[in-house]
Amino acid sequence: MFAVPAVWAQEEGGEAAAEPATEQVAAEGGATEEEPVDPDLEQEESANAAGYWEAYEKDEIAWTLNNLWIMLAGCLVFIMHLGFASLECGLTRQKNTINILFKNTMIISIGLLTYALVGFNLMYPGFDADAGEGFLKLSAIPSFITTTDVASLSPEYNAGYTWYTDFFFQAMFAATCATIVSGAVAGRIKLSSFLVFSTLLLVFCYPVTGAWKWGGGWLHQDGFYDFAGSTLVHSVGGWAALVMALILGPRIGKYNADGTSNAIPGSNMPLVAVGVFLLWFGWFGFNGGSVLSANAVSVSLVLVTTSMAAAAGGLAAGLTSWLMDKKPDVSMALNGILAGLVGITAGADQMAIWESVVIGAVSGVLVYFSVVTVDKKIDDPVGAISVHLVCGIWGTLACGIFGELASGEQFITQLKGVLAVGVYVVIFTAVVGLALKNTVGIRVDPEEEEVGLDVSEHGMKAYN
Repeated sequence: MFAVPAVWAQEEGGEAAAEPATEQVAAEGGATEEEPVDPDLEQEESANAAGYWEAYEKDEIAWTLNNLWIMLAGCLVFIMHLGFASLECGLTRQKNTINILFKNTMIISIGLLTYALVGFNLMYPGFDADAGEGFLKLSAIPSFITTTDVASLSPEYNAGYTWYTDFFFQAMFAATCATIVSGAVAGRIKLSSFLVFSTLLLVFCYPVTGAWKWGGGWLHQDGFYDFAGSTLVHSVGGWAALVMALILGPRIGKYNADGTSNAIPGSNMPLVAVGVFLLWFGWFGFNGGSVLSANAVSVSLVLVTTSMAAAAGGLAAGLTSWLMDKKPDVSMALNGILAGLVGITAGADQMAIWESVVIGAVSGVLVYFSVVTVDKKIDDPVGAISVHLVCGIWGTLACGIFGELASGEQFITQLKGVLAVGVYVVIFTAVVGLALKNTVGIRVDPEEEEVGLDVSEHGMKAYN
């Protein structure tokens, strides 16, 4: 809010305004003499008024730019869902393509609605809203659509952007963690059970752990740092993916009787590449929008550190696979790009350029060895556990090793946050996953899995 200049306030009050612009001075013989106002004082008042208008105009411009940038960033995050869908389709069998596309379509739809109804206010309880009312106001959903509440449209809300801008950006984040789970359980989970699980994850898990930090909760008070969600988005999805993959078990034919694993190649590597580059593009909004303003210095730094980490991750993973397997693996290089992006997300605004390169490179090496290790016991068709969980943990801990916050104390704080979120998500996912398994079931029949979920669950094929 701006302050009214003192000279204006006096005039509005009436008392000062009643006084003339000149001062009547009694002269000898009863005559009066006008004494001119000090020109320096008049000039100062004019300057104050001009300064007020200049500041007001700057505030309005900054507020508008903030809103435009954050909304654009939200649109970029939305594009990431197309990237996830493309990546997942390309890395899995052709016979499950329709199922994957339907899941990803439902995830963004369910995510936006559940976050509006419950998640937004649960995650950010500090906003001045009636208790028990979601963003849509459960008691009167149409009121949100037709609202003209100027408090939500003015610079007063959060001093930088509107309530609607805030919701739009944050809601795009919410659906992302459920999308991560989708890839790890591809090809064998019941569609209905997956949708129930995703809804519960977006209502009772993601907003709760997010509130611990981003909603001003106990992790925030403890000093935990996670700029754009290495832990609060990616590790949440990664932990859930790990537990659900364990509960589901592997795809038919993945493991032999002696415990050795068989490679199940993806169906479309060009589609994987398209998906990864869409995700990289969307990540500029994911991280850049998390500045929550159009501050040129902060946003440009974040975009550069994000790019450098992605590049270093792709290079490190590609070279590591070439060195270890004697042939360069394009799928590993592409996952290395994603690993670098996940790794830098926690501290993108805190790192020097060289530090972002180191974090990205370590992420690329980690994702290679993690994929190889996880694949021996856990069937994760797209490498979601390695990319989002392992590199999410690394990126969060890196905030205590590199950057402006680096210290032993900060590292311990980061570790506590990683463990706290991990324990909550693992317990939540285990309870919900096992409950679904022992009631409605979570895995399709072997015959349905063999023929493919496109035909068995949707009655159609992706390619004819």
